[in-house]
Amino acid sequence: MSLTAHHVAELCDELQPLLAGWTVKDVQGFPPRDVLLILEPPADRDDEDGPAVLRLRLAADPSAPRVHLQQGRLQRHDGPVGPFFQSLSANLAGATVRSIAPVRGDRMVLVELRGDEGRRALLLELFGRRANLILMGAADRVIAMAAAPPSKAGQDPRLAVGSPWTAPGAGKPPPPSADGLLEALGTPEDLPPGRVKDRAPLSWAVERSLGAAAAEAHEADARKTLRQRVKRRVARTRALLDGLEAKASAASGAERVRMDGDLLKSALGSIKRGDREVRLQDWFAEGTPERTIELDPKLAPTENVQKLFDRFHKLERARATVDEELDRARARMAMLNELAERAEDRDVDAAKLDAEAVEAGLLDPRQVADVRKRKAPAPRKPYRSFVGSHGSEIRVGRTSKDNDTLTIRLARGSDFWLHTADCPGSHVVLCTPKGKEPDHEELLDAAHLAIHFSPIRGTDRAPVHVAQRKHIHKPKGAKPGLVALSGGRILEVRMQQHRLDALLRGAHDPPTPS
Repeated sequence: MSLTAHHVAELCDELQPLLAGWTVKDVQGFPPRDVLLILEPPADRDDEDGPAVLRLRLAADPSAPRVHLQQGRLQRHDGPVGPFFQSLSANLAGATVRSIAPVRGDRMVLVELRGDEGRRALLLELFGRRANLILMGAADRVIAMAAAPPSKAGQDPRLAVGSPWTAPGAGKPPPPSADGLLEALGTPEDLPPGRVKDRAPLSWAVERSLGAAAAEAHEADARKTLRQRVKRRVARTRALLDGLEAKASAASGAERVRMDGDLLKSALGSIKRGDREVRLQDWFAEGTPERTIELDPKLAPTENVQKLFDRFHKLERARATVDEELDRARARMAMLNELAERAEDRDVDAAKLDAEAVEAGLLDPRQVADVRKRKAPAPRKPYRSFVGSHGSEIRVGRTSKDNDTLTIRLARGSDFWLHTADCPGSHVVLCTPKGKEPDHEELLDAAHLAIHFSPIRGTDRAPVHVAQRKHIHKPKGAKPGLVALSGGRILEVRMQQHRLDALLRGAHDPPTPS
């Protein structure tokens, strides 16, 4: 079952009076998308007999996204948690919960907080496989998010660090239901002791139902992973056994190799470099039959003799150890087969069994990327950045609002501004040092980008406005992207495909300022 918008509203109505005014004492992360807020009550609360702490679980778990008070025991995550959870701790520790409410009547929960850094908000999007946790600051600007949402090629992502949060597109909602949350989930009979039933029965129902579903999903994933790990190790051990058996078979023929070396040594005078084989009377066999010995034509006769004796000594050394190696490999295969059988038992904890197998040396430790080494996503820039013919930076606005930001807020007065003359399009800024005229080739580069990032992309020629930024102003009340010019000129541009291709190949996102 999935939580509907109606169920989310019910949960928020239950949690709001319980948690408003409580302070975040600690933030515990459970990668990849679960967080537990440890809350302590306000100093002036009336209910002296109430709990000393409450734990609010916000789970963007794809298998069962949910929000509830955490009543059951939860094993703390062992290991690094990554930049997202570090950002949560840095921004939320000590903040006070102001409200918990649904967003836009949809399957989203917004936890509003106030701390030393000002307004903070933690948004939980409960959209099944696309569930997400987003930390926001003032004006709903994204500070961090648990997972980057998918985006289509050629389109900017819906969420970007530093940009305002935007609502997701309409997804497939759970089937509509007129039932309340308790009717949908059923009232759990094993309510924990104390006053939980009075305080948060809906929350407990969610924890018992969806929490159990998430645990089952995680157990299934862990069992599947364990089976795959055991299968790979069994295959490797089988290959080892095959190799050892072939090695034992070859070692059993060591004496025959020595005999061939003695035969060849006695016939050195009858062979020469370049021979591929020699036929000799085999003194070691009954009746001295003729025996063919293969030779390496690149080697001298004495080198071929030495090669056989080297082979004999190698096989002798192998024969001394191969039986012991075979015994060890067969014992390991037997233990792996037993492990494979236990991995099929649903009553066995797959994660614990995996850990036991690693400790016993049957499996290698799982390779988990160190989340501390992952770079936090850079804040979104309102422009694309290109490099002109002589190294100057050329900035191209992404959207109408970004055009305003680029031109009015970021461009300097000495920079040169370009825009297609007869149609809408992106604002283009050629970064130019104060007191210097722009290079003509780079001005043409910027004009090519202005035409390319406009509706007339693909045209052979077009006029482009060119003006210094200090001659551009924003009329009061003008819509995003609309500016007025008090100077400048028109540049007639004939498109050069090779110039445009060179610019686009060198495109890069602007560096994050330090």
